[in-house]
Amino acid sequence: MHQPLVSVITPTYNSEDFISDTIDSVRAQRYANWEMIIVDDASSDNTVEILHKYAAKDERIKVQVLQTNSGAAIARNTAIEKASGQYIAFLDADDLWKPEKLATQIAFMQKNDIAVSFSSYELMDEQGNSLQKMVKALPKVNFSKMLKSNYIGNLTGIYNAQTLGKVYMPNIRKRQDWALWLTLVQKVDFAYSLEVPLAIYRVRENSISSNKLNLLQYNYTIYRKALNFGVLKSIVYLIRFLLEHFFIKPRQTVPL
Repeated sequence: MHQPLVSVITPTYNSEDFISDTIDSVRAQRYANWEMIIVDDASSDNTVEILHKYAAKDERIKVQVLQTNSGAAIARNTAIEKASGQYIAFLDADDLWKPEKLATQIAFMQKNDIAVSFSSYELMDEQGNSLQKMVKALPKVNFSKMLKSNYIGNLTGIYNAQTLGKVYMPNIRKRQDWALWLTLVQKVDFAYSLEVPLAIYRVRENSISSNKLNLLQYNYTIYRKALNFGVLKSIVYLIRFLLEHFFIKPRQTVPL
């Protein structure tokens, strides 16, 4: 089967501890026709030096360094703008892909004429040790389901930019990936998943989801600013989110 170009979007910021493993997981893909566009958000550690070393030995890796810290949305959008692939995929600087990730997922999308896809993913701790847990993807999600909670793990999501055009993230500091997948799912009715785990998510101690108050604030911003809902409607959806997040979504995390 023909291998169309896949653009991998990776923002970095002070990622020296993890970025080598992340890049190595892309270079280990059985699927060879990819470009990895890494936009560094003005790191103050050795991230940029590491990136340039990789770019020097693999021409598929393209690096741009922002002069001022602008946030993940700007970094990702800068990378999307430079992307030339038919498919656009996302991988953050501390997560990993399994070697069969692109080959399996692109074949699935081509065979079934799917424009937006995602998959299950495993969990590891900050040191890279398996937590022996998996977040199991729902078979498919629509806009209504995605409004309740983000069921597309950003490290697993891929969309067909040739079919849908390039879709960018709103310039908000957090949860912009959820806004992106909401926009995409709205375009296609359903996003479909592979229920096998194709990626590994690093659970960080300072993640948004570990701070419940911040989580509510960022989600309210999605409803109000990204989706332009009114105040009352945003509050209603925030309540629906809480119910989904604490009572429904945890069922998707299962032992390996």
